[in-house]
Amino acid sequence: MRGGDALRRDVLRMASNAAYNLEKGNQKPLTEDEFLTVLTREVKTRRESVEAYTKAGRADLAAKEQAEIEILSEYLPAVLDEAQIDALVEEAIAATGASSARDLGKVMGWLAPRTRGRADGKTVSGRVASALARADMSAHDGGSH
Repeated sequence: MRGGDALRRDVLRMASNAAYNLEKGNQKPLTEDEFLTVLTREVKTRRESVEAYTKAGRADLAAKEQAEIEILSEYLPAVLDEAQIDALVEEAIAATGASSARDLGKVMGWLAPRTRGRADGKTVSGRVASALARADMSAHDGGSH
């Protein structure tokens, strides 16, 4: 606040208020995971806004939302790259014994706390679905001859 960065101040106030409101709703202090969930949700909302503003031709508003994402991202854990996500997906499939697309929920349940705030849920879900589809296909190929 003392630095005079109004955007940073406003973004951090919004995130703080979102966390405060959740604490009041839960009637208990937030855990670190719950706070990361709040920050992740704030980033996700802004990503959706960037997309909408870009489609509407409002580059100025999209740029402001992008700047807010960058500020919030400083407070989130490091983002996982594709190789790290794939490694976690393989680990999750092995740990849960998943073998087909029906096991997607089980695998995502195992992955969620490990990827929260570090990877987009849609991306992770897509990678799990394709890995399970490959596992399902290889199981059918091997047993059908």
